[in-house]
Amino acid sequence: MNPSPPPGLGKPPKEPRGGSIGTGISIGVFALYALYLWATITLGSPYSWSNSLLAGPAAFIPLTVYLGLAIVLAVKPRTSRWGTGLLIGLGIFILLGGGLCVAALVQAGI
Repeated sequence: MNPSPPPGLGKPPKEPRGGSIGTGISIGVFALYALYLWATITLGSPYSWSNSLLAGPAAFIPLTVYLGLAIVLAVKPRTSRWGTGLLIGLGIFILLGGGLCVAALVQAGI
């Protein structure tokens, strides 16, 4: 009769997950707010964008690039935790940014 091997010896070692979720959240939220504040201050208010061809989609281009990058990082095992943090940061940005945007629109009477 063969004794059973100790637990954990027959399994292949798990690949370590890279990055930190907290760092991804912090960097993601800060980067998105910095980007949109910079764009608003340097390029003018959203009302001045109406003369441009990309007036409507201009606000969504950075979010699309950010989302694509976060998904790629979340899928790779070496950077999955950091990519997950970036995705959570995007959710926080949308939640808080949407609230700030609605508050600004209500205050402006729009």
